[in-house]
Amino acid sequence: MDERRSEKRGKLSAYSTPVYKALRASVEKAGTLAGALGIFLLAGLLVAALGTWIFEEVADNVTAGATQSFDVSVIRWMGAHHSKTLDAVMVEVTALGTGTVVMMIVAVAGLFLVLTQHKYSAILLLVSTFGGLVLNGILKLGFNRPRPSIFLPEVNTVSSSFPSGHAMSAAIVYGTVAYLAARLHRRRWARVLVMTAAFIVIVLISVSRLYLGVHYPSDVVGGVAIGLAWAAFCMATLEAIQKFAARRDPKILQEEKPAPGGPPAGS
Repeated sequence: MDERRSEKRGKLSAYSTPVYKALRASVEKAGTLAGALGIFLLAGLLVAALGTWIFEEVADNVTAGATQSFDVSVIRWMGAHHSKTLDAVMVEVTALGTGTVVMMIVAVAGLFLVLTQHKYSAILLLVSTFGGLVLNGILKLGFNRPRPSIFLPEVNTVSSSFPSGHAMSAAIVYGTVAYLAARLHRRRWARVLVMTAAFIVIVLISVSRLYLGVHYPSDVVGGVAIGLAWAAFCMATLEAIQKFAARRDPKILQEEKPAPGGPPAGS
């Protein structure tokens, strides 16, 4: 009996050992690649690819009319659960995604980055923000989807519905600012806290657009997806430029180091 078991284990080992070695080699190679490129660059590329794919899927379904029934049912449900208190809260929340507020956040954050000599981070913030505005305008003109008319909206609107400009701007600006803050901070808990806060703000702004009756769920999902994709693409581009530039001149990243104080990054 023991001999048979040993024989079976021997045969199994003959097949499993090459597989195990291949898996271990791939893991080591991936770890080397992650170390060479950087976690932010890899994460940016993955988020950009995933966000673009989600947007394409949503856009195809919106164009085909496959989302309309679900979209209308959600808006009707939202309309049936209005209250004066929630109306006031949602109007304030949705203001966080308006052009004026977003531009003020970009201006203040950009000024801070320039004054602290993080010029590459400031450039990223400006490019991602204004590039996102142009991209949203092009997409809105291309799809030209009418706004919901299920009930009287609580706020005025002037452009088409898909993708949501508020959701897209929130994903770009708040996501980029959170990324820059996380990138420049040494403490892990602070990085997680900043990213979590940005996520909550993006979700709240997106929900407010549904509650106020000015966007369908597919508008919001599409806006967040393409917004994060664009922001992540800009982040990955910044990381790639700095990685390759640093090979020629290591001093180029001295101004982009994390804020002083606290334990080393990754703690």
